[in-house]
Amino acid sequence: MSTSTSRKAKQAKNDQQVLVGSTNLFKDLGRPDADEAFAKLELAYKIHSLINKMGLSQTEAARLLNTDRARVSNLMRGRLSEFSIDRLFRFLNKLGQDVEVTIRPKRGARAQVNILAKAG
Repeated sequence: MSTSTSRKAKQAKNDQQVLVGSTNLFKDLGRPDADEAFAKLELAYKIHSLINKMGLSQTEAARLLNTDRARVSNLMRGRLSEFSIDRLFRFLNKLGQDVEVTIRPKRGARAQVNILAKAG
């Protein structure tokens, strides 16, 4: 079993290994698009939460987002391959949210993408 710098193997009491991952599962899995995939997941989670908070059915959400119910279903189930980050931003706007993008010099050894969704 290989470990990366973002995961550490620990020996549990019952002799089973426990992997401690980073905050980005996609990075832990070695996906080359890990930052983008994680950003899309965070945006979709916020959209999912807003739809639930507003008490919308998938059909009602689809009408509000100007898409079809099947796409809303995919979004709600985390099937995000058909959604661009831009499209998810537009969905958030249609759900009454402002989206702010901040660009700054990288802080660590490698540049990364972070999404901060404020509760509200």
